Amino acid sequence: MFTRSISKIIKSNSIRNYCSDTKLTGPVVGIDLGTTNSCVAIMEGKEARVLENAEGGRTTPSVVAFTDDGQRIVGLPAKRQMVTNAENTLFATKRLIGRRFDDPMTQKDISMVPYKIIRGPNGDAWVEVKGKKISPSEAGAMVLTKMKETAEQKLGGPVTNAIITVPAYFDDAQRQATRDAGTIAGLNVARIINEPTAAALAYGFKLDTPKTIAVYDLGGGTFDISILEIAKGVFEVKATNGDTFLGGEDFDNELLNYFVSEFKKEKNIDLSKDSMALQRLREAAEKAKCELSSTIQTEINIPYISAGPQGPVHFNMKLTRSRFEQLVNGLIQRTVEPCRICLKDANITANDISEVILVGGMSRVPKVQELAKQIFNKEPFKGVNPDEAVAVGAAIQGSILLGVNKGVVLVDVTPLSLGIETLGGVFTRLIKKNTTVPASKTDTFSTAMDGQQEVEIKVYQGEREMAADNKLLAKFTLFGLPPLPKNVPQIEVTFDIDVNGMLQVIAKDKATGKAQQVRVQSSGGLSKDDVARILKESEMNQEADRVKRELVEVRNTAESAAYSTEKDLTEFKAYINESQSAEIRSAVQSLRDSLSKDDKNLIESETKKLQEKTRTIFEAAYKAKIAETNAKSNESNNNTSGKDNNTTEAEFTEKK
Repeated sequence: MFTRSISKIIKSNSIRNYCSDTKLTGPVVGIDLGTTNSCVAIMEGKEARVLENAEGGRTTPSVVAFTDDGQRIVGLPAKRQMVTNAENTLFATKRLIGRRFDDPMTQKDISMVPYKIIRGPNGDAWVEVKGKKISPSEAGAMVLTKMKETAEQKLGGPVTNAIITVPAYFDDAQRQATRDAGTIAGLNVARIINEPTAAALAYGFKLDTPKTIAVYDLGGGTFDISILEIAKGVFEVKATNGDTFLGGEDFDNELLNYFVSEFKKEKNIDLSKDSMALQRLREAAEKAKCELSSTIQTEINIPYISAGPQGPVHFNMKLTRSRFEQLVNGLIQRTVEPCRICLKDANITANDISEVILVGGMSRVPKVQELAKQIFNKEPFKGVNPDEAVAVGAAIQGSILLGVNKGVVLVDVTPLSLGIETLGGVFTRLIKKNTTVPASKTDTFSTAMDGQQEVEIKVYQGEREMAADNKLLAKFTLFGLPPLPKNVPQIEVTFDIDVNGMLQVIAKDKATGKAQQVRVQSSGGLSKDDVARILKESEMNQEADRVKRELVEVRNTAESAAYSTEKDLTEFKAYINESQSAEIRSAVQSLRDSLSKDDKNLIESETKKLQEKTRTIFEAAYKAKIAETNAKSNESNNNTSGKDNNTTEAEFTEKK
């Protein structure tokens, strides 16, 4: 155990650190890895472009499904099959990143989601699907892979560099877990930046007038509030706060519970144990929530939700905006205190805020907009797309790192205090919350007992005064101290936070020079070996996915060839003899037989044989048909011409 001794401070690195990154080559995409939806964008010159996915959407549901035939589906196709495959469909797993299994929030989630949440290595919250244990980082990587593929399809080439956003209130381990997810997805994560900061970049990228802005970001799973000063291309975060378990998913859950409760009162049927019914209600809740942002009443109709003694039972309910606001008012009010603290930490009042920027899908809710107006005493700015602003800002940051948009500087902060446990279990802060990053600080500590030859350093993050009440990020031991009286050894502990907000801790005995260090790893329980293994599995899955896709493509080509051949047989029937017709039909049948096998080469071979067999036959038939058509046309013209020659011209006189 440590006791506190003298201390010294190394000043935080200056703003210049943000401009000294090694320049990247190749495209750099910005990815908003959201709880509910994700988005990818890129800068093209001075303009940001959001990249549409294969389904044509500008955002992609952060949903991953595992089917009975072993396929993994991501995005909208995965969301569409949730009702019939609820237990094997993962959604909102971002909320589990950095969560302990015993965390009350995790336990609450267990009762609300259809998939299985389990205790992972080191007591973390993981998920299990079809017997496979998956970390939240790995689940996030599956979504990031989809975003990477979206970018590559749109840009027509490989994409390896990415800026990935995280909630401002994510702690160090959660940021590392997000970086792990990017690595597993095959991305070089050039920077991790805070979502509100990215949104501020999207808002103020072309801003000429200095402003102090508040970014109120209520998304699918988290709430962040950040206050920034923007002047002459410098975006400086003054303070940030938030709640990593507050968002649209919670609004959906409130509605879901209400639906289940009301249905039980009315029909005396409990739907809480019916996973398929719950998923249908969850989808209805999300739809109703969205509709009530623009209408004052909506109607929920779900046929055949259950069955009773008299037969099928349907779900019918009218929901007003007023009732919805009553149900979720407690959730909305939870955003007030973080805003108050953020203003206090920034040492300003609400009247000092020039603009309030609303970000996140939940910021569309009228009651949320009304509350934001009350907190900051001004009408919120709604000029940025709440679903796309974060990805756009990340893309802008990518262009800054590429050196394309010079003169733009981003200065962010660490959201929570960082420190170690000292004598009596006290949390001793080395780096306080809202310290500009990158930053480095060294304090000197000593031993708590005579003759102590080793010290255990426990690294925590949080705002509570006792270490045990904060989050343990890492622990390590410094051995080989000389057996001196307590308070005599001088042990320097240095905290280094990089530009991504990730932490390295070094402990050094000044007398012996012995040192030990630790870089905080993700709380997802993933070691470097785990990440490497998962990355290899991901590459193998990509290969398997490629094989499946190619098989589907050759099947489609074969089906098309068989269909068009049969169509041509009918069209050119009069120009093909019986022997040729039988030969073609035999080739078509052989091709159809090959489709029953998962043999890509066989299907390609049979398709080629059919095409070769029919090419000369149909060419000859086509020429014969054209010749016949031309002959008939000439005959018709001749007949018409003959009639014209026999025509007698009429005589007429004009009447006056």
